[in-house]
Amino acid sequence: MKKYTILGNNDTRSGFGEGLIEAGRKNSNVVALCADLTESVKMTAFKKEFPERFFQTGIAEANMIGLAAGMALSGKIPFASSFAAFATGRVYDQIRQAVAYSNTNVKICASHAGLTLGEDGATHQILEDLGLMRMMPNMIVINPCDFNQTKQATLAIAEYEGPVYLRFGRPKVPIFISEDTPFEIGKAIMLNEGKDVTIIATGHLVWEAIVAGEMLAEQGIDAEIINIHTIKPLDNEAILKSVAKTGCVVSCEEHQYNGGLNDAVAQLLARNNPKPMEFIGVDDSFGESGTPDELMVKYGLKADNIVEAVKKAISRK
Repeated sequence: MKKYTILGNNDTRSGFGEGLIEAGRKNSNVVALCADLTESVKMTAFKKEFPERFFQTGIAEANMIGLAAGMALSGKIPFASSFAAFATGRVYDQIRQAVAYSNTNVKICASHAGLTLGEDGATHQILEDLGLMRMMPNMIVINPCDFNQTKQATLAIAEYEGPVYLRFGRPKVPIFISEDTPFEIGKAIMLNEGKDVTIIATGHLVWEAIVAGEMLAEQGIDAEIINIHTIKPLDNEAILKSVAKTGCVVSCEEHQYNGGLNDAVAQLLARNNPKPMEFIGVDDSFGESGTPDELMVKYGLKADNIVEAVKKAISRK
């Protein structure tokens, strides 16, 4: 099992903030819109450096998306940001009509996603957003794993022409992706080559998958670990090649079983090469208030849960 060094700890939303200001320096058409959460979504530095390119819409997310679509049609590259619960669920109609259907160059950047939002509780812990956005025609869906990869993703989507949903979070998590690791939309990253099982993970669950791989290696199980930062378009080739070699797969995400990465991988395998598959995710449940780690433990999103799922998948080969 390849050893990964923790380069530091930081939240992925800060990676977005740094990526946004760098994108703004590179391209004067980059603009930022926020729904009254400037500090929380790390847009403060962009606002300070480019005050004429920052637009505070207030608690009016639907208007924010409409403004962003109009700006995109006039040649700007708008980054519209709020909490994931508000940036998707509250404004689904506007995203569908003004962004996806119209295929406008809007970047919807959603912070505080998933259970790791923590103490704010179920109303804010959206676990359906990846599914909502993945089902939208024309929409790219990206869920990076750490600070560096979120920064890389932010810079990449600034150069991509078309609608994008970028998801990131609040808690500080290990940084293990190097700054010079290539980031390509739609291309998975092989973290560890193995022969016994394929572990596919996205977002905060990528680090848990690495820890699980180390635990499995101590037990003589050789896991192949793939970082799926882009859920749509999915890197079908990388997944099918890996599963053809290992014969089983465990898919891991901080999201409902339904709609997100788990569904995408299951559909891919069902159509091409059905193999035993186990899921790590939230099983048709809302979240609750608690610390991020407490919630990850309670809802079965930790490395030891992945280890258990791997053993079950292998037993079904």
